[in-house]
Formats: sequence, C-alpha cells, structure tokens
Amino acid sequence: MSIATIKGYELIREQNLADIGSTGYLFRHIKSGARVCVISNEDDNKVFCIGFKTAPKDSTGVPHIIEHSVLCGSDKFPVKDPFIELVKGSLNTFLNAITYPDKTVYPVASYNDKDYENLMDVYLDAVFHPNILKYPEIFKQEGWHYELESEDAPLTINGVVYSEMKGAYSSAEEILQNRIMQELFPGNCYSKDSGGNPQVIPQLSYENFLKFYKENYHPSNSYIYMYGDMDIAERLQWMDENYLAEYDVAEVTSHIPMEVGFDQMKDVTGFYPIASDEEEEDNSYLSYTKVVGTILDKTLFQAFDVLDYALVSAPGAPVRQALIDAGIGEDVYGGFDSGMLQPTFGFVAKNANGCQKEEFVQIIEDTLRKVVAEGLNPNALLGAINSQEFRFREADYGQFPKGLLYGLQSMDTWIFDEDEPFLHLECLETFAFLKEQIGTGYFEGLIQKYLLDNTYGAVVTIEPKKGLLIQQEEELAKALEEYKNSLSPEEIQKLIQDTKALKAYQEAPDAEEDQKKIPMLTKADLKKEAMPFVNEELQVADVPVIFHEIPTNGIDYINLLFDAGDVALEDIPYLGLLRGVLGLMDTKSYTYNELANAINIHTGGLGVSFSVYPNAKDSEKMAVKMELRLRVLDSQVEKAFELVDEILHTTKINDTKRLAEIIAQTKSRLQSSLSGNGNIVAAMRAMSYSSIYGAYQDATGGIAYYNTVSQMDALMKEDASVVVEKLQSLLAKVFVRSRLIVGFTSEAANYNQAKATLEAFISNLPEGTKAEGTVTYVAEQKNEGFTDASGIAYVACSGNYRKHGYDYSGTLRLMRMILSYDYLWQMIRVLGGAYGCSSMFGRTGESYFVSYRDPNLGKTIETYHGVPEYLRTFQADERDMTKYIIGTFGALDTPLTPEGKGSRAMAAYLQDLTLADVQKERDEILNATVEDIRGLAPMVEAILSDGNLCVVGNESMIHKEKDYFKNICKLNA
Repeated sequence: MSIATIKGYELIREQNLADIGSTGYLFRHIKSGARVCVISNEDDNKVFCIGFKTAPKDSTGVPHIIEHSVLCGSDKFPVKDPFIELVKGSLNTFLNAITYPDKTVYPVASYNDKDYENLMDVYLDAVFHPNILKYPEIFKQEGWHYELESEDAPLTINGVVYSEMKGAYSSAEEILQNRIMQELFPGNCYSKDSGGNPQVIPQLSYENFLKFYKENYHPSNSYIYMYGDMDIAERLQWMDENYLAEYDVAEVTSHIPMEVGFDQMKDVTGFYPIASDEEEEDNSYLSYTKVVGTILDKTLFQAFDVLDYALVSAPGAPVRQALIDAGIGEDVYGGFDSGMLQPTFGFVAKNANGCQKEEFVQIIEDTLRKVVAEGLNPNALLGAINSQEFRFREADYGQFPKGLLYGLQSMDTWIFDEDEPFLHLECLETFAFLKEQIGTGYFEGLIQKYLLDNTYGAVVTIEPKKGLLIQQEEELAKALEEYKNSLSPEEIQKLIQDTKALKAYQEAPDAEEDQKKIPMLTKADLKKEAMPFVNEELQVADVPVIFHEIPTNGIDYINLLFDAGDVALEDIPYLGLLRGVLGLMDTKSYTYNELANAINIHTGGLGVSFSVYPNAKDSEKMAVKMELRLRVLDSQVEKAFELVDEILHTTKINDTKRLAEIIAQTKSRLQSSLSGNGNIVAAMRAMSYSSIYGAYQDATGGIAYYNTVSQMDALMKEDASVVVEKLQSLLAKVFVRSRLIVGFTSEAANYNQAKATLEAFISNLPEGTKAEGTVTYVAEQKNEGFTDASGIAYVACSGNYRKHGYDYSGTLRLMRMILSYDYLWQMIRVLGGAYGCSSMFGRTGESYFVSYRDPNLGKTIETYHGVPEYLRTFQADERDMTKYIIGTFGALDTPLTPEGKGSRAMAAYLQDLTLADVQKERDEILNATVEDIRGLAPMVEAILSDGNLCVVGNESMIHKEKDYFKNICKLNA
C-alpha cells in the first residue's frame, strides 16, 4: 500500500531527513483530526509517543496528576496499575510519561515487534478510555486526599504527586525557576506550575480534574509520533480502526499565547526555606534572565545554544568568570532554556547575598558590552559548535533510545506549528552556517539585540529563610485541625470511612480475568543466550590493552584506567576532586578556557571519573580506578592524546585561585545534589557503615565527599598548600605507566591506526610503582539522620548477605523485580504515598532498600522488615512468574550503543565476570520457581539484621522518629 493512500489519513508531507538517516512523514487523521508524525528508518528500537497540549490555568498540578492517573487502568485494561503490569511482562527499552509546562507526553519503546504493538495498545487505551472517569479513588491516590484514621487522629493530606512535589519544592533551584517563569510569563501557562505547588494541589477538586481531562485528551488535541523500522501502513490502519475512528474532529481551546514583553526589566525578591540550623548568609540566589525569540526560529535556537557555552557554561566563560572574580556567588550557572514557546537565556549566582544584586546586574551587562565590543573568542564558538555537531552525529543518548529524544524534540516545535515536527532534526546545515559566522560579528549582534537591548526580562532574587518550612508545616497542621474541628460528627465519620474505603480499593486484588487482559510476551520471545563480551587482551609498550572490536562509525572510545586501589580511604575524596581539576585548570600550553575549547574542537569529549569494580568471585577484592574517557574521531587521535598528555603532566595545580574556584563550585553543586538525589545519598551512606564499596561511593559523591570538600574549602582560605600538595602527590602516584590499563572500543582498522600514538603516549608516562597492599577500612554503624529543609524523606536500610554465608544468584535480580513492582510498590507508593522505592542486591553481597520522596519514615522501615514474611508466603501462578521473568530480562537486555557495549565488556573484565557467569545467572532467572523466591527470605532477613539505617530529609520527621538514630545532624553541615 502506498504511504500516500492509507485509509483514513491525509499525507501532509514527506521529507528526507538525511541528517538522521530517515524519512519523515506527516499525516492528519481525517475523522478525528489527530496529527501523526512518522520517522521511518532501519532502527529496530522502535518508539511510540502520544502527546497532548496541556496548558494549565493554575498551579494545582492537574496535568501532572492526570499523567499519573490515566495509567491506572482503562476500559480495555481495567487493572489498577497496567503501567506496572507492563513493566513486569515487557521487553520495553523505555516506558514512562512526562509532564512539561505546556504538554504531556506518553512515550514507550521496544525492539520487539509484538511488545511494541502491546505498548501502543495499552497507552492509547489509557489516554482515551481511562478509569479515572469511573473511580475517584485514582485521583485521591495519585493526586491528593485527606486521611483520617480515627476520631482522635490528626487530619493529614497524602497523595503520590503531592509527595513528589513536596520533594521538588525542597529545591531552591526549583523555587527560583518557578518564580522566574511567574515573572516572565504572567499571561500564559508558563507562569503556572504544571507539576503542582504542594500548597495549591489540595485546591484541585475531582470535578475540575475530570473537566481538564475532557477538555484536553481528545485526538483533535493529540500529537502522535512513531519511529523506527515498522510497517507504517499496518500501524496507522490499526490505530484508525481501534481508536481514532471513534472520534470526530472537535474544537479544542489549548492555544498558548505569546507574551508581548515588558518596557523594562522586572526586579523581584522571594524566599525559599532552609533548615533551622543552616546559615542565611552567603545563601541567596541572584538571577538575570531574558526572553529570546521563539523555539520556531531554527537558526536562533542553535546559535543561542552556542552562546550558552561561550558566555556562561564553558570553563572561564566571560560572564561566569567575571562574576566569580567579583566574589558574587560560589557557583555561577545558567544559559539557554529552550523547552518552551519563548526560550530564555539567563545567569544565576548561587551562594551569593541579596545586597550584591546591583553589582551582579552591572557586571553581567558590562561584560556583555565588552564582549560585543571586543568580540567573542572564536575558538570558544568553534568548540561549542563542534561539540554540538559531534553529539548530534553520534546520537548517543546513553540508556535512552535516540528515537525517543528525536520524538521529544519534535514535540517541542510541533505543538506550536503543525507543519514543523522535524525543525530541529535537520541541524548540519545550521552548524555549517554558524561556523561561517565566526568572526563576522553575527554572534555579538545576537548578544546586543537579545541580551543588552532587550527589556523583556527579569532580575529575580530568592533569599533563604530559616524555619520557613516548619512554619508552613505548622500552618498546614493548624488549618487541617481547624477544618477538622469545623466538621460535624457525621462529616468526621465520612472522612474516616473515605480513608478506609480508599485503602480497601488500593488493597483489593485485581480480578484474575482483568489481569489476563494485560498483553505480555512469552518466554519464547526471550533471548536465551547472553550477549558475549568482546574483550581481546593485547599489549602496547608492556601495558595491557583490552580491545573491544565493535563497529563505531569512525569514532574511537578510549578509556585510560589507572589503579588507585592502594590510596588511603581518607584520601579518596581528593581523587574525587581530581575529576573536577584535570582538564579544568591551566596547563603549560593552555589556559583552562583554551584547553576546554581545544577539547571540544578536537574531540567528542574528555571526562575524568572515579570507579569501583567489585570482584564477582571474591567480595573482598575490587578494582579501584581513576579513568580518563575519550571519544574521538580516528583522524583526531594524535591531537587527543597530546591534550591528555598536557593535562596529566603539566596541569598547574598550584594555581590556588583557580583551585579555590573549583572547590567552591564543587561544594555548591553538592549542596543541591545531596537533597535532590537523597535516595542515592542515603543508600550509599547506609552501605558505608559496613562496606568499603559503600565507603568509596560515599567518599566520592555522597555525604563524606561533601564534608571533605567543605574542609578543603576552608583550607584554601587558611593554608592552600595542604590541598595542593595532596592533589599533586596523588596525581604523581596514580597516573603512571605501571598502574595503567587501556580499554579501546573501535573497528580493528581504527585501533591499528591509533596504536603508534597510544604507544608514544604510554612511553611518555612516568613508570611509577604498582599499587600494593590493601586499604585499611574500619566499619562503624552510625545510623544517621541528615536533616534538611525538604518536606519529605529518603529512607535507606542496608546489609550484606555474603557476610552471613549466602551466595549470589540470578534469582536475586528476579526478586528485585518482584519487590520493586509488587510489595514495595504497593506498600510504599500506593498505600504510603511516596513517589518511588527501589532495592539492590549486588554480586558482592552489598544490598539496600530505599524510598524516594517519601512522606513516611517509621512506616517505611517497618515495610522493609516485612519483606522476609512477604517472601515466605510469596504466591504467583505460572503466568505471573513468566511476567516477572520477562520484565527482568528486559532490564538485562537493554540495547547498548557501541560505547556502551565496550564499557560493559570492560567492566566484566575488571570484575572477573565471565560469559559463563552471566549465562548461569540468565538461566537461573529463566528457570526460577516460586519456591526459589520463597527460599530467599532468610537471606533478606540476614541483610536486614545488619541494621544499617540512613535517612535524608525533613527535619521535623527525623527528630520525631529520633529513636531510630544514633546521630542526627544537618545534611549540609
């Protein structure tokens, strides 16, 4: 069948998308008015997404709550949580839903044809025929509801989105961004919080929730995207016959108006909460933001992405450096935010003071004027463009399918111009144009027009306020108490009954016949054989080289790994700091900004990391590495190694001014990440009480790292030589030939071409000494509560099953799937109202349970301790077990990029993990029985008996449950 004559559809346009090796088709479904975009190519990792323009009129979070809620059952798939059932029985490579300020999207991806079809079916039925129209309990569970256990109990508010957004509003950056949007876009949806402000969410009624759904979730307001290798005609006809043909074109009023701008910049001040024991001084955020054109201006869009790097994001970028040199903020960030109709460009100084606002604005504008007068650094512009072009050509988005990212980019423009879903998928001509503009005044002219002459902007300051969160909590508690006191005895009883009824709804099992309606694959769809490791052991200049021969389209992925296994644990944070020092300080031949430009001009990136690879055979052994990762075109390998050589041998670590800037910035960013990633932080800290693996993680990215960086920050003011000498000694000790092993991912011809350059680099390294001895590690169970100004908590319990005599098996992966999407999901998320929960059972025995944005503490700990009993009485029929097994295989078989395949193979080599080990694990999962899962109960009981506990979060909650802790202190001590 011709693409142009598919029944029910009008072909609007066919376009050759040469830059991404695809053909694009734009359709309109005639009867319903649905818009359909197809990107056709040979990629078997297929993507489907349906999106709706969902412009909120308030900050009740109605688009966000609907996003959660429509995935809680539908006409065709009436179980309470088909999303989770799909996760269990699917080989999906992506499965989620996302609420943006102006749209809501429902993307899925899979490389299995039948799975892809199943996912499309469930998602389309979810958005068009959801159970929210029948069951108000869904709105209560996912959005918000009053809880009243008894007449004497306090009245409270709970709900998944309510808890999620309490966590989001614990971030000063989130509060600042929301305030900026409120000021810049007072007349359209961007001034509202589509995610929901937790103080406003309880104003949303079920009736208005349904009204918003009915107004927006119609095919006439939909944007349907398909990507990959598929029978386009078959999929479109199926969609017509099963969903779209039942609708007629409707008028949908989802238009988002353009803001006209201001005659002069706004200047406003707001507040954000800090804990009662945090300091207010040096804790303000200053921001300066301008509105820049529209997202539909293709060239301007790319040009301001370049200016993002050249003005603020690059090391030593002029505006950023001018603010830091003036002592305004410990960290400066910002740049181009393009995910809206009218993008913004701005600068933020973090850990500043409100009294510095006028100087902050003056320095920004003076620096921009100077840049316009003197011209931008041409290498900074070229480096930015080359870096963007490399990433675009490589199309490596890590764990995310590239078709997903193309789809999200399409939605950004498509909802504002029905003819332009492909606007930002054809970039190479724009990159070429922008390179030609370097040195012509083009970029400087954009700065003058959009940043200096433009009055459409705002200066927003947010000041810290001690105890603001406690005040808000007390006001809420008082309001709830007053509301409860205003109720009649009959109304009190109704609230109690409503609470019980909701729990009864949540706890009631789905009917067996409904469960069987959820489509799932079979074991026959699973790959029985594990993906082999591509590891060829070679040598260059007596240094081991592990070659991963994989097609890479002309790119070499080179990993230089230096053994740091004998570095004392107290010095590990300094290795963590070296990640931010190497490549970001002056060297003999480059200033640090020139070095960053050279890296972007000649490579696709040079990164430094600290990694730990636990041994799969011996839990007491692990490979501890400092790694330099290069991605580079084969024609640039020699220059890339010149840069690495320059960094390792001539970095001016004794430049104390620059070193102090890096340390201050590191400290500042850690302050945000500790709260924002509280689940990871709490889990690693809990593991550190008994595990050196956990101690390493905590020392390079967690609380121990933050504490040491804070000490370094103080030392830089008192005696900087202490920090300088420590870094210099570690650099000289670790980055030597005798400690080096190389991972090289490419085609054989590329490797052979690069070998001489690699040999020259190795020969130029000092010989040094091999790592010897073991690190002293003293376990100490601290069981800490770390308080911050968040409204929720992250609760982690950990232990080690190997220390109790248990061995690793593949069934642990299966158990993790079962717990994450059955017991823990039901108890912590559905009944508890937390946003999420997870668990981990490592090959070396390290294990943990952790919750995410959790309104509970004691209840969650009790839930963890209920896992053994749940396992002892675990029940599942053959269909359920097959579903769990398929879901576990889906996590095992995530498609990998060429770099990902090389990294997987290298990790296996370092962990002493063989293909036979992985195959055995795979077979254990495939053949697991109910009895095998029940048999894991004693192991989990042993893990929990270790009693390691760490909680990060709300200070009132932690102090209320103080008996759980040996020590309570503030998170950012």
